[in-house]
Amino acid sequence: MIQVRIVGLAIDSRSQPVIILKPISAEPGEGKLLPIWIGHQEATAILLAIEGDEPPRPLAHDLMKSMLEALHATVERVEITRLEEGTFYAEITVRAPDGVHVLDARPSDSIALATRVGAPVWVAEEVLEEAGVPDESETGPDEEAELAAFSEFLETVDPEDFQG
Repeated sequence: MIQVRIVGLAIDSRSQPVIILKPISAEPGEGKLLPIWIGHQEATAILLAIEGDEPPRPLAHDLMKSMLEALHATVERVEITRLEEGTFYAEITVRAPDGVHVLDARPSDSIALATRVGAPVWVAEEVLEEAGVPDESETGPDEEAELAAFSEFLETVDPEDFQG
């Protein structure tokens, strides 16, 4: 497993949200980026959490966080475990008073919850190898160049490119 961070949340040419993950140890222009297409609601939840904004009413991931807190449980980690026929699969590891539980989940929900509770996100090496794309963004602090590279990538990529 490789620990990753969120480096971008964008919209592709078909108006579908894409979250872009990257190994935490890789510098700009190094390693691979992992694009995962997600739903609009999950994109909103992730964006709000990243920006530290509170929605006027709790979203589903806020409810999950509140339920975990009420049950004295914590999210230890989120793992994107496999890719089958173009579909990503994930697991959420939860520590509760009665032990550790591993829950099957969609990557989008898993990442949205992880951003809410501050849990680390991990990706199986095989998934990154199969679905990752080279990070060709500029090195250094030039964020505009990185955003331009993401935009160019999103204009040319198609979800079918990642089907086995």
